[in-house]
Amino acid sequence: MSKSLFLSSALPSSTRAALQRAGYETVDDLSGTSPEELSKELGIAISDSQAVFSASQRPAGPSTTQSVASLAVRPKSILSNHPAVDKLLGGGLPRGHILEISGPPGCIKESIALDFVRSVVEADEEVIFVDMQNMTSPAAIDKILRGSSTAPPHYQDLVRYMRLHTLPDLMIFIYNLLSELQPKTGLLVLNSIQFPFQSHPNLQPSKRTALLETIRQTLLQASASKNLSIIITSQMSTKMLNTDGSPANFETGAKAVMVPHLGPQFFYLPTGRSFRLIVAPGSRTTGALRLVSSPIYRLGQGPAPQEEYDLTGNI
Repeated sequence: MSKSLFLSSALPSSTRAALQRAGYETVDDLSGTSPEELSKELGIAISDSQAVFSASQRPAGPSTTQSVASLAVRPKSILSNHPAVDKLLGGGLPRGHILEISGPPGCIKESIALDFVRSVVEADEEVIFVDMQNMTSPAAIDKILRGSSTAPPHYQDLVRYMRLHTLPDLMIFIYNLLSELQPKTGLLVLNSIQFPFQSHPNLQPSKRTALLETIRQTLLQASASKNLSIIITSQMSTKMLNTDGSPANFETGAKAVMVPHLGPQFFYLPTGRSFRLIVAPGSRTTGALRLVSSPIYRLGQGPAPQEEYDLTGNI
């Protein structure tokens, strides 16, 4: 079991708060980053960042309140039906972590999300499925679960399906999420999370940032304290660029690229607990999945891990 970053009394309370806000909880969460990168990400002094790494290297025994049984339990992962996804995630999505899947309309992002739904229901756990753009229906979920040979007979009782189309509806759900979670709730799916924001194009940047921060804090609390796994799907938006890479519009731009609608960085995701996949389809049945961020990988730390998929061959 990886040592908690909060066991060291040498860390200032402000540093602990910054680590917690970003989703860093254990020594393993620091893998793949440096004191300089952590300082920039958390907005703390380099000396405080170095203190975090120093504290993480000190041997420490388990908490006196931690049982021997709990020390023997290793985090489990949720598997999908897509080997390429599971491989990029290091063997499935770890419990209590977040996976964002971005891609153009019509790609396999909803299919991946539904595969995780099936895995959780087959384990006799509850799923909350929030659809914000009518991209998946209760009938589609029922069809997948009905075709499972290992789903429990009461599988329909394990899925709470909700439609939320407006930004106020989404934020009300987020504000009440922690109180809605039951001990048996294992997975939350936020499908097409970009849509409520698209329906408010005149939202002030400061207000948008505040709402995304509220979402981030709530997702962090739900994943860390409730061990809730979270799947988020988001459509890509088109960004026009000039030949030199500077921003352009549809009249002046030389090329178009697809970017996640809510931003290329972890604006609303707790960094230390989140994975970010981008779907790049090549045809209706083939394409590539790219891991652009994870708790131990950041874009720019080398080539982005990528796996090809072929729905006809299920790879």
